[in-house]
Amino acid sequence: MTKEDLRIVFMGTPEFAVESLRALVEGGYNVVAVVTQPDKPVGRHQDVLQASQVKQYALSVGLPVLQPVKMKDPAFVEELRSYKADLQVVVAFRMLPEIVWGMPRLGTFNVHAALLPQYRGAAPINWAVINGETETGVTTFFLDHDIDTGRIIMQKHFPIPDQADVEYVYDGLMHLGADIAIETIDQIIACNGEIESMPQPAEGEIELKHAPKIFKETCEINWNQPAKRIYDFIRGLSPYPGTWTNLKEVSNGDAKALVLKIFKTAKTDQPVHDPVGTIKVDKSHLYVATADSWLEILELQMPGKKRMLIKDFLNGNRDFDKYRVE
Repeated sequence: MTKEDLRIVFMGTPEFAVESLRALVEGGYNVVAVVTQPDKPVGRHQDVLQASQVKQYALSVGLPVLQPVKMKDPAFVEELRSYKADLQVVVAFRMLPEIVWGMPRLGTFNVHAALLPQYRGAAPINWAVINGETETGVTTFFLDHDIDTGRIIMQKHFPIPDQADVEYVYDGLMHLGADIAIETIDQIIACNGEIESMPQPAEGEIELKHAPKIFKETCEINWNQPAKRIYDFIRGLSPYPGTWTNLKEVSNGDAKALVLKIFKTAKTDQPVHDPVGTIKVDKSHLYVATADSWLEILELQMPGKKRMLIKDFLNGNRDFDKYRVE
């Protein structure tokens, strides 16, 4: 078996998956079809359809694209079967039914952006940074009935610097994910499909950290926590979707709260003797009182305004310490 003989169907949707697909195509692997999400309505009136980034790339290199609404749709299953895939590769897609993941003779493997069994779920990169991890990575594993629980094939580690935000980790894992996808396929070819894999620990054997989907409510800052915890939370959601907090005038209890978005902070060793949420302005610096120390705000965004460095923001907001966050 060679990479030219091995028939591969690739499944993915966002930018993260494009890098792996590109590596397969440019590496000369035999990708026979691509499966991605249906085009998404965008625009003010939702009247414009936007193709996924995986679809855009696939079409640019002449690959057939399948876009099922339902993965169990008999017409889709039959069309997928017609490509006679030996192997399916999944990167940042959706949960697959057994009729799909069990179709190829060599199985279906997924590239997951975490070191399984930790951070199973939809947002593993965000939660690794939010939880202050100093290391994450990528895992390839064979799909089975439960999400992110299949037999592990290979893992690669990736360090998380203390200053890194989720964008930095995302970019690093995107490229590392492409590397591990290629290496996994090469191993499958080298052993003629009889590749070794390792079962994940059963539920309850070890303490697991999960990675549930991120919602708007997830992104609200709780200032009643230590500064380090808040610092990690903010960088784990920056630049997208971004954390937010309510901003209110201290002397005007009836004033409507504004939503302030915060993208970047810096830890300090300055202890707090003021109530949590107090804002302190010192020349071109802005600090917020947390549960144990002052947290410096470096980049923020006011409603209807663009994201700004704090120095530029304070130039037009000299009396900002009359507010507090909550």
